[in-house]
Amino acid sequence: MSEKIDPEHQEQHIVGPPVYLTILLCLLVLTAITTGVAFIDLGVFNAVIALAIACLKASLVVLFFMHIKYSSRLLKMTVLAGLFTFMLLLTLTMTDYISRAWGMW
Repeated sequence: MSEKIDPEHQEQHIVGPPVYLTILLCLLVLTAITTGVAFIDLGVFNAVIALAIACLKASLVVLFFMHIKYSSRLLKMTVLAGLFTFMLLLTLTMTDYISRAWGMW
């Protein structure tokens, strides 16, 4: 007889303090890099670099502090679906924003 696997009672992954300390140090270093880059004039790339670092920090928080890295595929798919929906809405908003000043370029 095969056992049914109950998704609510699956094995939990224990993450030790060294992993959390490593992620904390990475987040602190990335925050320092963001602050340092803010003082350098990179023109239009200041915002791009700041947002890229912010996305990296958010990914670390989601993966490790929210335990998505060790979760089931269904939960990972749910997070990716939410991210896809957010990117779709952001793309549609930016398309509308850019098209309003179409003749002024």
